[in-house]
Amino acid sequence: MFIQTEATPNPATLKFIPGRVVADSPVEFASRESATRSPLAEKLFEVPGVTGVFYGSDFITVTKANGEWQQLKPAILGAIMEHYMSGAPLLADGAVQADADLDDEDEFFDEADAETVDMIKDLIETRVRPAVANDGGDITFRGFKDGIVYLNMKGACSGCPSSTATLQHGIQNLLKHFVPDVVEVRPM
Repeated sequence: MFIQTEATPNPATLKFIPGRVVADSPVEFASRESATRSPLAEKLFEVPGVTGVFYGSDFITVTKANGEWQQLKPAILGAIMEHYMSGAPLLADGAVQADADLDDEDEFFDEADAETVDMIKDLIETRVRPAVANDGGDITFRGFKDGIVYLNMKGACSGCPSSTATLQHGIQNLLKHFVPDVVEVRPM
Protein backbone atom coordinates (compact mmCIF):
# COMPACT_ATOMS: atom_id res chain seq x y z
CA MET A 1 0.00 0.00 0.00
CA PHE A 2 1.32 3.42 -1.00
CA ILE A 3 0.11 6.48 0.92
CA GLN A 4 0.83 9.89 -0.58
CA THR A 5 1.23 12.98 1.56
CA GLU A 6 0.53 16.57 0.60
CA ALA A 7 1.16 19.82 2.41
CA THR A 8 -1.89 21.98 3.10
CA PRO A 9 -2.13 25.76 3.45
CA ASN A 10 -2.20 25.11 7.21
CA PRO A 11 1.39 24.29 8.31
CA ALA A 12 0.04 22.39 11.34
CA THR A 13 -1.95 20.01 9.11
CA LEU A 14 -0.77 17.37 6.65
CA LYS A 15 -2.94 15.53 4.12
CA PHE A 16 -2.56 11.74 3.74
CA ILE A 17 -3.99 10.08 0.62
CA PRO A 18 -4.28 6.28 0.95
CA GLY A 19 -5.51 5.73 -2.62
CA ARG A 20 -8.98 4.53 -1.66
CA VAL A 21 -12.29 5.90 -0.47
CA VAL A 22 -11.95 7.06 3.11
CA ALA A 23 -15.39 8.35 4.12
CA ASP A 24 -18.77 8.69 2.44
CA SER A 25 -19.21 12.06 4.12
CA PRO A 26 -16.67 14.21 5.98
CA VAL A 27 -16.00 13.34 9.62
CA GLU A 28 -13.93 15.41 12.05
CA PHE A 29 -12.33 14.36 15.32
CA ALA A 30 -11.27 17.48 17.19
CA SER A 31 -10.20 15.64 20.35
CA ARG A 32 -9.00 12.29 21.63
CA GLU A 33 -12.42 11.80 23.27
CA SER A 34 -14.32 12.23 20.00
CA ALA A 35 -12.00 9.70 18.34
CA THR A 36 -13.61 6.77 20.16
CA ARG A 37 -15.99 6.57 17.16
CA SER A 38 -13.10 5.46 14.95
CA PRO A 39 -10.38 2.86 15.54
CA LEU A 40 -8.06 4.69 13.10
CA ALA A 41 -8.61 8.10 14.69
CA GLU A 42 -7.88 6.58 18.11
CA LYS A 43 -4.56 5.22 16.82
CA LEU A 44 -3.67 8.56 15.25
CA PHE A 45 -4.34 10.40 18.52
CA GLU A 46 -1.85 8.04 20.20
CA VAL A 47 0.91 9.70 18.15
CA PRO A 48 2.40 12.40 20.43
CA GLY A 49 1.49 15.87 19.23
CA VAL A 50 -1.60 14.92 17.17
CA THR A 51 -4.53 17.21 18.03
CA GLY A 52 -6.99 16.62 15.19
CA VAL A 53 -8.03 14.07 12.58
CA PHE A 54 -10.34 14.68 9.62
CA TYR A 55 -11.68 12.18 7.07
CA GLY A 56 -12.50 13.48 3.61
CA SER A 57 -13.80 11.41 0.72
CA ASP A 58 -10.36 10.14 -0.30
CA PHE A 59 -7.99 11.64 2.25
CA ILE A 60 -7.16 11.92 5.93
CA THR A 61 -5.79 15.13 7.39
CA VAL A 62 -3.88 15.12 10.64
CA THR A 63 -3.27 18.25 12.68
CA LYS A 64 -0.43 18.61 15.16
CA ALA A 65 0.18 20.96 18.06
CA ASN A 66 3.91 20.45 18.24
CA GLY A 67 6.70 18.33 16.84
CA GLU A 68 8.14 18.23 13.35
CA TRP A 69 6.39 16.44 10.50
CA GLN A 70 9.56 14.51 9.65
CA GLN A 71 9.36 12.87 13.11
CA LEU A 72 5.56 12.46 13.21
CA LYS A 73 4.96 11.28 9.64
CA PRO A 74 6.39 7.74 9.99
CA ALA A 75 4.16 6.96 13.00
CA ILE A 76 1.09 8.41 11.26
CA LEU A 77 1.79 6.50 8.03
CA GLY A 78 2.30 3.34 10.08
CA ALA A 79 -1.03 3.76 11.88
CA ILE A 80 -2.91 4.38 8.62
CA MET A 81 -1.27 1.43 6.86
CA GLU A 82 -1.84 -0.89 9.83
CA HIS A 83 -5.49 0.12 9.96
CA TYR A 84 -6.15 -0.57 6.28
CA MET A 85 -4.21 -3.85 6.37
CA SER A 86 -6.26 -5.04 9.35
CA GLY A 87 -9.55 -4.61 7.49
CA ALA A 88 -11.08 -2.89 10.53
CA PRO A 89 -13.96 -0.49 9.84
CA LEU A 90 -13.26 3.23 9.68
CA LEU A 91 -16.09 4.00 12.10
CA ALA A 92 -17.01 1.71 14.98
CA ASP A 93 -20.33 -0.13 14.83
CA GLY A 94 -23.07 2.01 16.27
CA ALA A 95 -20.97 5.14 15.78
CA VAL A 96 -22.83 8.39 16.07
CA GLN A 97 -24.27 9.82 12.90
CA ALA A 98 -22.04 11.45 10.33
CA ASP A 99 -20.96 15.05 10.83
CA ALA A 100 -23.14 16.14 7.89
CA ASP A 101 -26.26 14.98 9.72
CA LEU A 102 -25.19 16.78 12.89
CA ASP A 103 -24.43 19.95 10.91
CA ASP A 104 -27.93 19.93 9.38
CA GLU A 105 -29.51 19.64 12.82
CA ASP A 106 -27.69 22.72 14.14
CA GLU A 107 -28.42 25.10 11.25
CA PHE A 108 -30.14 28.38 11.99
CA PHE A 109 -31.93 30.81 9.69
CA ASP A 110 -35.30 32.49 9.36
CA GLU A 111 -37.77 30.50 7.24
CA ALA A 112 -38.38 33.68 5.22
CA ASP A 113 -34.75 33.36 4.06
CA ALA A 114 -35.12 29.74 2.93
CA GLU A 115 -34.69 30.56 -0.77
CA THR A 116 -31.57 32.64 -0.08
CA VAL A 117 -30.16 29.89 2.14
CA ASP A 118 -30.74 27.32 -0.61
CA MET A 119 -28.73 29.48 -3.03
CA ILE A 120 -25.94 29.90 -0.46
CA LYS A 121 -25.82 26.16 0.25
CA ASP A 122 -25.75 25.35 -3.46
CA LEU A 123 -22.81 27.70 -4.06
CA ILE A 124 -20.93 26.29 -1.08
CA GLU A 125 -21.60 22.72 -2.21
CA THR A 126 -20.69 23.19 -5.88
CA ARG A 127 -17.98 25.88 -5.83
CA VAL A 128 -16.44 26.11 -2.38
CA ARG A 129 -16.34 22.62 -0.89
CA PRO A 130 -14.47 20.97 -3.80
CA ALA A 131 -11.71 23.61 -3.61
CA VAL A 132 -11.50 23.36 0.18
CA ALA A 133 -11.33 19.54 -0.03
CA ASN A 134 -8.29 19.89 -2.33
CA ASP A 135 -6.61 21.70 0.56
CA GLY A 136 -7.47 18.90 3.01
CA GLY A 137 -10.50 20.39 4.70
CA ASP A 138 -14.20 20.98 4.55
CA ILE A 139 -16.56 23.89 5.02
CA THR A 140 -20.22 23.66 5.92
CA PHE A 141 -23.11 26.06 6.21
CA ARG A 142 -24.13 26.78 9.82
CA GLY A 143 -26.53 29.69 9.55
CA PHE A 144 -27.72 32.94 8.02
CA LYS A 145 -28.90 35.97 9.98
CA ASP A 146 -29.02 39.70 9.18
CA GLY A 147 -27.08 39.18 5.93
CA ILE A 148 -24.28 37.29 7.67
CA VAL A 149 -23.42 33.75 6.56
CA TYR A 150 -21.92 31.56 9.29
CA LEU A 151 -19.66 28.72 8.16
CA ASN A 152 -17.91 25.88 9.96
CA MET A 153 -14.33 25.16 8.90
CA LYS A 154 -13.01 21.61 9.38
CA GLY A 155 -9.86 19.63 8.79
CA ALA A 156 -6.94 21.62 7.42
CA CYS A 157 -9.13 24.75 7.29
CA SER A 158 -9.76 24.80 11.02
CA GLY A 159 -7.19 27.08 12.58
CA CYS A 160 -5.44 27.71 9.27
CA PRO A 161 -3.66 31.07 9.14
CA SER A 162 -4.99 31.72 5.62
CA SER A 163 -8.61 30.72 6.39
CA THR A 164 -9.58 34.29 7.28
CA ALA A 165 -8.35 35.50 3.90
CA THR A 166 -10.15 32.60 2.20
CA LEU A 167 -13.38 33.53 3.97
CA GLN A 168 -13.12 37.29 3.45
CA HIS A 169 -11.74 37.46 -0.07
CA GLY A 170 -12.79 34.22 -1.69
CA ILE A 171 -16.01 32.89 -0.23
CA GLN A 172 -17.49 36.22 0.84
CA ASN A 173 -16.90 37.78 -2.59
CA LEU A 174 -18.37 34.74 -4.35
CA LEU A 175 -21.50 34.71 -2.19
CA LYS A 176 -21.98 38.51 -2.39
CA HIS A 177 -21.70 38.33 -6.16
CA PHE A 178 -24.40 35.66 -6.58
CA VAL A 179 -26.57 36.39 -3.53
CA PRO A 180 -27.19 40.13 -3.02
CA ASP A 181 -28.60 39.54 0.50
CA VAL A 182 -25.15 38.43 1.75
CA VAL A 183 -23.17 41.22 3.41
CA GLU A 184 -20.55 39.22 5.31
CA VAL A 185 -19.20 35.71 5.94
CA ARG A 186 -17.96 34.62 9.38
CA PRO A 187 -16.47 31.42 10.78
CA MET A 188 -18.24 29.65 13.60
